[in-house]
Amino acid sequence: MSGNERLKSKGLPSPLIGVLLLLGSLGLSAPAKAGFSSFYPLPWPELEYSHSYLQTSIWTTHFSPDPEHNNTQNLISLEVHNPDRWLAGVSWFKNSFDQPTWYFYVGHEFPLWRSEQDLEVRAKLSAGFIRGYKGEYQNKIPFNDFGVAPAALPSIGVRWRAVEADVIVFGVAGMMVTAGMRF
Repeated sequence: MSGNERLKSKGLPSPLIGVLLLLGSLGLSAPAKAGFSSFYPLPWPELEYSHSYLQTSIWTTHFSPDPEHNNTQNLISLEVHNPDRWLAGVSWFKNSFDQPTWYFYVGHEFPLWRSEQDLEVRAKLSAGFIRGYKGEYQNKIPFNDFGVAPAALPSIGVRWRAVEADVIVFGVAGMMVTAGMRF
């Protein structure tokens, strides 16, 4: 029985299995240092766990509003970060057409400015796969021929101590404001 089959036999939902496999492939384990080379024969760099970030959506708008559009995403997202500002994450939300949707991603933060009082402005770019646009809405996002589509999301955010907020642009469709806590 493969590792994925063992996880399914324990009743874990497929998206959760995807997150576990993604984080495992990155070698992120808290708080110990573990690297790619422990399970992948290429000379990958060692990665360390720095912190996690839990966020939710607080406001969404579409650039071309449509009566069908949902502006209440109910997003919940968890990211795992390393000291070099690389990250891996998973988000669950209601898409623009009120369908449950998953976004599995990796990304990087880019510091833009920092004050002496722990106030930081940074940009972030994440890229991964989105799953959830189905039925009559399947073609509302590009390359969604098999129910999974590539996605890249730029954002700009601010952090003060453990509190963070971001403005995320999702393609030419709209933007979302999120807020959360790092731990």
